[in-house]
Amino acid sequence: MRLRTDWRASFALVGTVLKYLSVPLVIPIVVALIYGDPLFPFIATIALTITVGYGLEQLEVEPNLQIREAMLFVAISWLAVAAVGAVPYVLAGWGTESTLADPVNALFESMSGFTTTGATVLGEISLERHSHAVMMWRQLTQWLGGMGIIVLMVAILPEVAVSGAQLIESEAPGPELQKLTPRIAETARILWLVYFAFTAVYIALLYGFHLAGMAPNMGLYNAIAHGFTTLPTGGFSPEADSVAAFSAIVQWTAIPFMIIAGTNFALFWHVFSGEGHRFVRNSEFRAYIAAIAGLTVLLAGMLYSGTAPALAGLGGVTEGVLENSLRQSAFQIASLLTSTGYATSDFVEWSSTGKIVLLFAMLVGGSAGSTGGGVKVVRWLIVLKVLRRELFTASHPEVVRPIRLGGNVVDEDAIRGVLGFTFMYLFIFAIATLFLALDASRIGYTLTPLEAFSASLATIGNIGPGFGSVGPYGSYFLFPDSSKLVMVFLMWIGRLEIIPVLVLFTGSFWKR
Repeated sequence: MRLRTDWRASFALVGTVLKYLSVPLVIPIVVALIYGDPLFPFIATIALTITVGYGLEQLEVEPNLQIREAMLFVAISWLAVAAVGAVPYVLAGWGTESTLADPVNALFESMSGFTTTGATVLGEISLERHSHAVMMWRQLTQWLGGMGIIVLMVAILPEVAVSGAQLIESEAPGPELQKLTPRIAETARILWLVYFAFTAVYIALLYGFHLAGMAPNMGLYNAIAHGFTTLPTGGFSPEADSVAAFSAIVQWTAIPFMIIAGTNFALFWHVFSGEGHRFVRNSEFRAYIAAIAGLTVLLAGMLYSGTAPALAGLGGVTEGVLENSLRQSAFQIASLLTSTGYATSDFVEWSSTGKIVLLFAMLVGGSAGSTGGGVKVVRWLIVLKVLRRELFTASHPEVVRPIRLGGNVVDEDAIRGVLGFTFMYLFIFAIATLFLALDASRIGYTLTPLEAFSASLATIGNIGPGFGSVGPYGSYFLFPDSSKLVMVFLMWIGRLEIIPVLVLFTGSFWKR
């Protein structure tokens, strides 16, 4: 069956994305040369991406995509990139006991990386078995996926920028796209420039602490590795203990950068342009900071008073307990609310009250236009305002009361879109939770309701760690392959805000 002409451009541009994916693969090759690791997994993957990419580009027709073709391109691109990203894992683990030699595990790890989820099938022993080059590729996938692969393509490729508005709207996290300049390609370049700048500053700080003797094990490799996964709110770490492996100053430094990563990057550009007042006036940012501050204070009080005990590092001593409580609570709230997924403590051992606070943080999510996952703060603001309006109009049916954000009236179509997204998000999350529980039971794998609940939430929300066996120091390795593939799907639709993927499964999408 011949591919329809109106879909040919979509698949041709997928080829362009794959072809250019060969460029970042040079980074793990450099690392492999430095550490004496095998080069073949990455050279072979480069050859594959160029060959497949060039082959798909031969379908090329006029690349000016309409909304349906743009959604198809974005959805298929992310799936294709994750599939290709799994190839180095499989090749590097071939003939060994590597967990990632299994294609399903490799696809899970790759999708988790590119979608910045941070869920992993690697345990402590599995992490130590992989080379520096493979682990750097794992870190790099998160940095590439953080601000968005398609946004990057729009920024650097004229043929993709032609349909840039539709593409970024389909990929960028959040309910709306904020254009910073008249040309969408310039907006994409600005977003990536801000993203790159924060990453560079963060890496410099981490390595600077190492040179100053304040972070002995934060060498250049670890500084770059964690820079690649903090700003995209990814959470992968080459260390089995995550950020707990480093000194307190590293943990304190990570907190503001995770908060930055969960903030709408457009606001930073306004600050650099001399419009800092936009931060103060932005209702989503105020709610975002209030949520982080409120939950941090609440959790810190629990940890300090012993309401949420078993905090790693306290050990029953009183000296430094307040600082440790503040640091642990601020870190975990920032990490889970922004969907970063780093850990400085095994919060699986915390009390039920502490876990409830963390679950609430996981549900909130980052800001629109950030690299954070979840439902997003602006959507929850709109949902709450709609609920308040419904309560008001129930007793005052004659009053017309529009929803306002930051003094501006929110369009009713946008409100319906937010409500529809939130319902679909919660519905898919609930169905996935049930499936994971039943699928685990099918093979005799003991999975508690909390573990199934948190695994589903952690993957569709691109958060990473959950509770129980999938906690911050656990892994998703023991799940059956069918469950892993479902969670791959959850990570995929969660990163693309559900609609661009689910629409592909409707009959109307494929009709003219």
